[in-house]
Amino acid sequence: MEPQTIREGYLVKKRTLLNTWNVVWVVLSDDGVEFYKKKTDSSPKGMFPLKGAKLTSPCQDFSRKMLVFKVTTASKQDHYFQASHLEERELWTKDIKRAITCLDGGMKFTRKSTRRSIRLPENVNLNELYVLMKDPDSGLKEMTLEKEKRVFNQCFTGSMVLDWLVSTNHARNRHEGLMLATGLLNEGFLQPAGDTSKRAATATAESALLDQNDAIYYFADSGFFCEGYSSDEDVITKEEFRGIIIKQGCLLKQGHRRKNWKVRKFTLRDDPAYMHYYDPTKAEGEPLGSIHLRGSVVTAVEYVPDAKKHDVSGNLFEIITSDDTHIFLQASTAEERKEWIQAIHTVSKTGK
Repeated sequence: MEPQTIREGYLVKKRTLLNTWNVVWVVLSDDGVEFYKKKTDSSPKGMFPLKGAKLTSPCQDFSRKMLVFKVTTASKQDHYFQASHLEERELWTKDIKRAITCLDGGMKFTRKSTRRSIRLPENVNLNELYVLMKDPDSGLKEMTLEKEKRVFNQCFTGSMVLDWLVSTNHARNRHEGLMLATGLLNEGFLQPAGDTSKRAATATAESALLDQNDAIYYFADSGFFCEGYSSDEDVITKEEFRGIIIKQGCLLKQGHRRKNWKVRKFTLRDDPAYMHYYDPTKAEGEPLGSIHLRGSVVTAVEYVPDAKKHDVSGNLFEIITSDDTHIFLQASTAEERKEWIQAIHTVSKTGK
């Protein structure tokens, strides 16, 4: 019987022999994982079976890479993958874990809700807690903090995390709050920023998160960025990063000059309305470029005028900015294209 395809999409994968990371198209079936150099390739670059495999998520083998998970096969071969944002990692790891469980139990793959591996009381759901923490009205407030001659944007301190957990009755006291906060940190929902919090996160102490005002943290899928003391002009430039993240993920983008297509990680922000794009294989620092969306037009298209037929096909859309710049993008699926178009359209009308 043909394997059932469970999930497919772009992920960043570490090469087996070299310490380099590349974007690949990944197809998860009910009995294994295949990965392709391009989505349009007819044969995979590699594959591995899931029977007897072990999933590790979050994987903290690489201090400079976030949102990594690891699949170790029955033959003890490690495969490392990196998602573009937290929700994407959770979707992939949940399906991979379920596929492994079904294979090992001789069952047919079906999705069901599973608890995370961290040892917490049964009534605690870290994913729900994380959503509540990020609520713009009642959640933990992000700030701009100065420390070690650097400016940390859209972040908060360890003490602020504990204050919020106790004040909202998610923890009865600060000791219980530390257990919850450490769980959020270990699962990758919170990330350390600055030397103090990073040292604590990699130490062997029971509480990886510090209840201190000089320990800085940020939400894994926030607009966090760090900078040194800068000129007023630099500060104005950074204003475009201060909007709330509306959507993020990987898309194929056509280059302006060479017209070649490359996978980029996109982050869509509102107020101000910007899309920033990054090389998904590298640590997220300065973006490769940005698109100011205020007053832009976004539409689905069936072809790109100056693209070769074999380059791309299907799920294409075009952004025309207010200064008449044309940007062509390709989503993985028709549904994903629809979601991006709707989100960009909304932001272009409401964001400044």
